[in-house]
Amino acid sequence: MLSWFCCCSAWTPAITPGAKGGLVGEEPGVELGTQPGAELGGVVADVLHMADMFEAELEEQKKILREIQSHRSLWGGGQRQVTTPLPSTRAVIPVLVMACNRPTVKRCLDKLLEYRPSAQLHPIIVSQDCGHAETAEVIGSYGNRVTHLRQPDLSDVPVRADHRKFQGYYKISRHYRWALGQVFRTLGHKAVIIVEDDLEVAPDFFEYFKALYPLLQGDTSLWCVSAWNDNGREGYVDPGQAALLYRTDFFPGLGWMMLRQLWDELEPKWPAAFWDDWMRQPEQRHDRACIRPEISRTLTFGRKGVSLGQFYDRYLRFIKLNSQFVPFTTLDLAYLQDNTYRERYDQEVYAAPLVTYEMLKQGQVTGAGPVRLQYSSKESFKLMARNLGVMEDLKSGVPRTGYRGVVSFMNRGQRIYLAPPPGWSHYDPTWS
Repeated sequence: MLSWFCCCSAWTPAITPGAKGGLVGEEPGVELGTQPGAELGGVVADVLHMADMFEAELEEQKKILREIQSHRSLWGGGQRQVTTPLPSTRAVIPVLVMACNRPTVKRCLDKLLEYRPSAQLHPIIVSQDCGHAETAEVIGSYGNRVTHLRQPDLSDVPVRADHRKFQGYYKISRHYRWALGQVFRTLGHKAVIIVEDDLEVAPDFFEYFKALYPLLQGDTSLWCVSAWNDNGREGYVDPGQAALLYRTDFFPGLGWMMLRQLWDELEPKWPAAFWDDWMRQPEQRHDRACIRPEISRTLTFGRKGVSLGQFYDRYLRFIKLNSQFVPFTTLDLAYLQDNTYRERYDQEVYAAPLVTYEMLKQGQVTGAGPVRLQYSSKESFKLMARNLGVMEDLKSGVPRTGYRGVVSFMNRGQRIYLAPPPGWSHYDPTWS
């Protein structure tokens, strides 16, 4: 059994001098004057600054009230559903960038800083493993715009002989545990958005997570919000539905938000390796779902890694990154709440005409509406998924992007629901 706590107890924050004596991750310090009256002038300036902040906050609240009054539900069906608007939030939600030995982390950080609406509400924390000097130099070049943490234990993880080839996966899991401990335990944050150093984010990345934070807080049937669609390749998503969001039973990762309460639950049993597949096991998921978009808000540009480019050449490099800014904080997202979503989604899926793969292949399916393909076994799911070009692998019986067994995607401009028979009740964890 590995000792997880030695890293955290021995850690001392890496502090680098910033502008005017400030520290990396902090705002530059203000140099107080030494002339008489300088201290009084500083107090007056502080009071004026606070007044400006209150005035700006009041204007923002007025704007939000106007938006709530005028918006319409995304699920409009002639009549607007009357719901209690989800509260706006000015919560501090940091972005944790997991880095190692890729100097190309610059591409990730540049986009985060370009699209970040507030340094105060979204501090950027870069946690670096590996001790790679060139990558550390790139991160350090951002000065106090980011906080640079360094994972202190760079030793190999003791593993059994047949797992030596998986040493990288063990180190990644150790790094995640340490970094999340710093965010939640040392820095005391209540939530975090996690990205890897090879992800580029969309223009509305922060808007997306800000809007969904209250839903994640209030709906115990959710355990994460992800920016990623595993089947989000060009041609497999509807470009006219940039605002469309889904619930999914599959943990997507690749740009995702979690709450401190979830870390309280996961930390004591965090795995030694393969943390993402571990998250997909029933013992961790507990039938909870994540939110994911129709069009991804992240794009991976890192082919090289411990997985040696698995899926990258065939799927990941073709993922469509959203280019539109969707004002999610102005939309009614109550349709994503558990009972409402489940009923409407099941109704839409099973009201769709049932067709066969042969009908699709031969171009015999007509009409603009969605259609349903039915699978009844692991083999039939994998065969149809492979032939249609969507990801066929299953984790603990759950297909990628699946919700109640249903995988939704576009095919030649038509919505396809690859679905189990009506009356679906549970996943079979032996399907893999």
